[in-house]
Amino acid sequence: MSNILEVKDLKVSYGGIEAVRGISFDVPEGEVVTLIGANGAGKSSTLRAIAGLEKASGGSILFKGSEIRGVNTEAIVGKGITLVPEGRRVFVNLSVLENLKMGAYLRKDPIEEDLHWVYDLFPRLKERSWQAAGTLSGGEQQMLAIGRALMSQPSLIMMDEPSLGLAPIIVQEVFDIIREINKQGKTILLIEQNANMALHAAHHGYVMETGRITMAGTGQHLANDESVRAAYLGKQK
Repeated sequence: MSNILEVKDLKVSYGGIEAVRGISFDVPEGEVVTLIGANGAGKSSTLRAIAGLEKASGGSILFKGSEIRGVNTEAIVGKGITLVPEGRRVFVNLSVLENLKMGAYLRKDPIEEDLHWVYDLFPRLKERSWQAAGTLSGGEQQMLAIGRALMSQPSLIMMDEPSLGLAPIIVQEVFDIIREINKQGKTILLIEQNANMALHAAHHGYVMETGRITMAGTGQHLANDESVRAAYLGKQK
């Protein structure tokens, strides 16, 4: 299986502080890969550098074999990478449908088929198609943020803390959707503080600590590792 994304010796700095300290990892096409770690480990900085939202201070980011480090965000979206940001960031004054159309703003082709697909994945969004996004529940806004990202027809969808602030029953629903999106052919790079859910959804995982990758393995291997369980899984079952 070929890698859709290859990150080599990536560095991201803010002023004199190095948030990401030369990490390397691969994302095989068609798989779910997760980065887990505590707050401040450098996970979000990594995703933002891949998306072109932060300037990488060193290293290489290859997407489908082509270097994208230094490429602007709009061009990266056009190449097939989208980011579901932490905190959802929906356009609160626009309707659900208008938010979804915003996800397709770079497309020149008809979007109706993908719109129907998103509504099939998220029936609640279809029911609330004309409702202002700001009036949705947190879980519905997360579904909208994922649906909006899918509307750009990405080859790789990156998700930053999709379960943050959601009730446990909604977290389960979000992860069921992540599995379904992957089953339908989308490659997913996921960062998530709920390490238990992330590792059980992922084919491969990486543990980040203070800007470095300290462990790597299959999702199942990391979920069963005693040091990972002690540090990140706590009493979760």
